[in-house]
Amino acid sequence: MDSRAAEQPAVAFRLGHMGDVALATGVLAHWHETAGTSFIFVTREANLPLLENHPAVAGTVGLSKADLTDAGWFRRTGELARQYAGNVLVDLHGTLRSRLLALRWHGEVRRYPKFSLTRRLFERTRAERFRRRLEALNVPQRYALALDETAPPREALLPRIYLTETEKSDAARRLAPIAKNRPLVALHPYATHPAKQWPAENWLRLCALLDAADVNWFVVGRSENPLRKGHDRDLTNATNLRETCGLLHEADLLVTGDSGPMHLACGVSTPVVAIFGPTAKVWGFYPAGPEDVVLERELPCRPCSLHGARQCPRGFECMTQTTPESVFDAVHASLGKYLR
Repeated sequence: MDSRAAEQPAVAFRLGHMGDVALATGVLAHWHETAGTSFIFVTREANLPLLENHPAVAGTVGLSKADLTDAGWFRRTGELARQYAGNVLVDLHGTLRSRLLALRWHGEVRRYPKFSLTRRLFERTRAERFRRRLEALNVPQRYALALDETAPPREALLPRIYLTETEKSDAARRLAPIAKNRPLVALHPYATHPAKQWPAENWLRLCALLDAADVNWFVVGRSENPLRKGHDRDLTNATNLRETCGLLHEADLLVTGDSGPMHLACGVSTPVVAIFGPTAKVWGFYPAGPEDVVLERELPCRPCSLHGARQCPRGFECMTQTTPESVFDAVHASLGKYLR
């Protein structure tokens, strides 16, 4: 970026689900700490709470559903281009929407290498050379290349969600009735796409194994079908996004599928045991903390899609073959310092 542009905040654009924005928070922190860059972050309204208190975020723009219709987006891109004329646009999405915004932008545009073609080629061929290229950089490292010449190490780009002391103490009070002893395990048994959801009976079996080991647990997330509806440990649909982050901060571990809360836990420094099925680490959307664990089965059909949206003709072997006992073993290993 030229020196004049660097004096004013860059405009970072990323829509997607909350996990996509959570993955960007560590990259923003890295740029702020290493280059002093601040950002106006443009995303869906629902994602804005993730950016509260972030030292790299000078402001936010929340997009409504109406903004993201064809007519609404054409109007909104013009408004954004005029409002932030001269600012650098950092495109962390790489879609038709962001391309239209870039076409109308009055200033420098920086993009990250999305590796879309490499992903498609790997999905079709399973060729090792494509796997190696994808595995060389995870998604936050690819984001970083929008402004950096070389990708920083993974550990420098872990998500960062900045909770207040009040949010932390409120979460501790909420969990006090069920968290009298450590360890405390958070469970997130839900997924946007059914193919990424570990079977409910497996989650219930895991709860029983945790009870037998005297390990405290609670459920977080949003679903029309709560795992343990009415149970005092099931907090499904009971918290907003910031409150969920607070609860995850109080947990010693999160067990989840490939989900948004997986990245939220990383953002509050809580280790993760993640169960991957139709998706895979090779796509780059995985927890990369030093204590994080990804459980996945090596099957020739994996990964079958980028986001796990496809139906499976093989009975979801990638999920069903990961047993509750194997997940409990991973939990037990992760909680070793509490269980000795």
